[in-house]
Amino acid sequence: MSDQALFSNKRAPHDKPRAAVGRRRIQTESRRRHHYYHPRPNELLPTPTPAQSDPRTTPCARAASRPSSPARRAARAAARISPSPCPSARSPPPSPSRSLSRQPPPPGAPPRRASPRPPPRRSSSSRPPLAELERVRRVGSGAGGTVWMVRHRGTGRPYALKVLYGNHDDAVRRQIAREIAILRTAEHPAVVRCHGMYERGGELQILLEYMDGGSLDGRRIAAEPFLADVARQVLSGIAYLHRRHIVHRDIKPSNLLIDSARRVKIADFGVGRILNQTMDPCNSSVGTIAYMSPERINTDLNDGSYDGYAGDIWSFGLSILEFYLGRFPFGENLGRQGDWAALMCAICYNDPPEPPPTASREFRGFIACCLQKNPAKRLTAAQLLQHPFVAGPHPQPLAAPPPS
Repeated sequence: MSDQALFSNKRAPHDKPRAAVGRRRIQTESRRRHHYYHPRPNELLPTPTPAQSDPRTTPCARAASRPSSPARRAARAAARISPSPCPSARSPPPSPSRSLSRQPPPPGAPPRRASPRPPPRRSSSSRPPLAELERVRRVGSGAGGTVWMVRHRGTGRPYALKVLYGNHDDAVRRQIAREIAILRTAEHPAVVRCHGMYERGGELQILLEYMDGGSLDGRRIAAEPFLADVARQVLSGIAYLHRRHIVHRDIKPSNLLIDSARRVKIADFGVGRILNQTMDPCNSSVGTIAYMSPERINTDLNDGSYDGYAGDIWSFGLSILEFYLGRFPFGENLGRQGDWAALMCAICYNDPPEPPPTASREFRGFIACCLQKNPAKRLTAAQLLQHPFVAGPHPQPLAAPPPS
């Protein structure tokens, strides 16, 4: 090729000027950045990789590219000064120099060891295997069974194990199992925890929370401030059970337990009611009959039905009055000699027992609200918690002498 042809300004027909190619590329790139751009037919566009994605195609950028009012334009101007996080924006990874886990140990330091995982903690309501429980001593017995103080071999935690007498049929076992399943969900400071049930050799064994102070049966609490504290604790537990539609049906001093911190809790609810249904009433213990409400004994007045919630209030009021008097309110001999006919007649037809005139007006009014013959006139547990006898200021229970 000659030098003239080599330096000629003429180009082949298929060659385009560089300026034209550059303008076309800029226009194509400009149209691509707007939402109204549509590629021309047979126009191949490079697919951007995630690292090459245009940040203006994010939802925040698309919203900002739409026509907006002056207020929105002012907001966008402020955002450019201090930008707000966008859903697609990611914070930069931390610097390796600031990562404590990547820093090498100092010279001469022992190698780091991964701390062992703590063993899984057993919840307070879980049931340990029966083989892991060691019987320590017997803490009580009655017509229905025996209560043992047991200790877990591994942790040393004490429990109360109630062993029920008799061979119970499958229906009673299933009913007790359902009742215990409900009681295991009850969590309240004034309710003894039920951890579960065992079946061994035809007998039923129930694992309960252990109360080292025993029951309040046979104790006298003559000081009203401390009696009010006991009443308030028991009432809070009854109100909790009633809110969960659980009726105790056997509240009495022997079923109210106390610990070394003078916390009073309700025990033996639910299971005793089921067992009593399978027994002849004349074979039941005197305590169960003695604390029954009048409408529960004389069912002719209410066609065989009664309000279990109101019955719990009667039994509670009778127990609190017994703590104050130091004897059974309807007569000490009547409550112990086992004269069923005389006892039931006194409950149904005699006037309700009252505190002596030396008691305070608040305490006498409190007992009267509990021991109403008409169950509809008795206050509920929630209402009794607002009574001046238990709602007023009282000294701390830990400062009180132990019940006599």
